[in-house]
Amino acid sequence: MTSKWDIRFIGLAQHISTWSKDPSTKVGCVVVGEDREIRSTGFNGFPRGINDDEERLMDREKKYPLICHAEENAIMHAARIGVSLKDSTAYVTWPPCSRCARSLIQAGIREIVYPETGKIPERWIEDFTISDSMLNEAGVAVRSIKLE
Repeated sequence: MTSKWDIRFIGLAQHISTWSKDPSTKVGCVVVGEDREIRSTGFNGFPRGINDDEERLMDREKKYPLICHAEENAIMHAARIGVSLKDSTAYVTWPPCSRCARSLIQAGIREIVYPETGKIPERWIEDFTISDSMLNEAGVAVRSIKLE
């Protein structure tokens, strides 16, 4: 069941995704504790101090080794400021890839919520299948919600 809080936190994650400078994909993440307190946020982008000029962002061979995904950034930000994400919920604007699924599992995230997506790009289908399998095996609840 989709709650008003699910809608609010996905909306916030969507807003945070606009902070990404990536010209092709913008993803946001909000990690929320048991009492609906925001513990961390993240968007996809280069690490702090790494120049994110247009030349790098437009060249996938240069961009991919440098970019941190939104979920990774939220987890690393929490670690940087000493906030535990154990038993939290991650609201993300896109289903997590296998790389992010590993990180979310290790951070102790208990649930992942993302909006129902349209067609998944062909290049991500196999990776999302692996991600779903890992999350299921690790006991992480995953919900996709319909946005009105």
